[in-house]
Amino acid sequence: MSAFMGELIGTMILIVFGAGIGAGSSLKNSYAKDAGWIVITIAWGLAVTMGVFAVGSISGAHLNPAVTLALAIDGSFPWADVPGYMLAQMIGAMIGATLVFLHYLPHWKATDDPGAKLGVFSTGPAIPNTFSNLFSEVFGTFILVLGLLFIGANKFTEGLNPIAVGLLIVVIGMSLGGTTGYAINPARDLGPRIAHFLLPIPGKGGSNWGYSWIPVVGPLLGGSLGAVAYKALFTGAITATFWLVVGIVAVVLALAYTVGKKQAGQLDTSKVGALR
Repeated sequence: MSAFMGELIGTMILIVFGAGIGAGSSLKNSYAKDAGWIVITIAWGLAVTMGVFAVGSISGAHLNPAVTLALAIDGSFPWADVPGYMLAQMIGAMIGATLVFLHYLPHWKATDDPGAKLGVFSTGPAIPNTFSNLFSEVFGTFILVLGLLFIGANKFTEGLNPIAVGLLIVVIGMSLGGTTGYAINPARDLGPRIAHFLLPIPGKGGSNWGYSWIPVVGPLLGGSLGAVAYKALFTGAITATFWLVVGIVAVVLALAYTVGKKQAGQLDTSKVGALR
């Protein structure tokens, strides 16, 4: 099997289990309805573990464009392979989401809430706020990549790495996931969101494209920051790339803060007008 197919299949497995628990806990007449956040976070952790076990020896099991980019910045992955890996991850995520759609086929029509249907495929903010939502995705993915790198640095974890990585996903979800649903993976969010847009889901509503850039840009920034921060903190290597990445992250977050503040001001003004 090629590395491309490894990333495709591994990401497909990740989404089948991850979106599968989303569907089971959200769709009407499912035995898993209202399973709760603890079950969801554990299932996502196990989804990552199974994906890594499946293709780790074939492709390295990135299963996440943010991880692929981070490893390229880190110097441990060739830049020439980055586009192919990211494409495979996107295709795998779309296939996985489509399989979940087919598996729960009669439950879509039985479920009235379009938001619940979209939530099976992609993430969304608990409280919409451009800066805070973007920061959550940046920070969550920063922790993810930092964790992946320090787990990989421990020789005693060899063979247990997939379990350790799964536990990392669980703890990120439990501690940091309550704000945005912790996409921390552009393919995990964008691939299924595209599937949601294309699939004939009864009463599905919109795909919330206005928010869709945050779970793509945030993880790419956070993963890159995690890679350079690991080198700086654990090896003492503070390079020009470190300052470049830190600068880009700071500028994007500052712009998001400015835009979010302007949007909040416009919202407040409209509310005052309505009260009058």
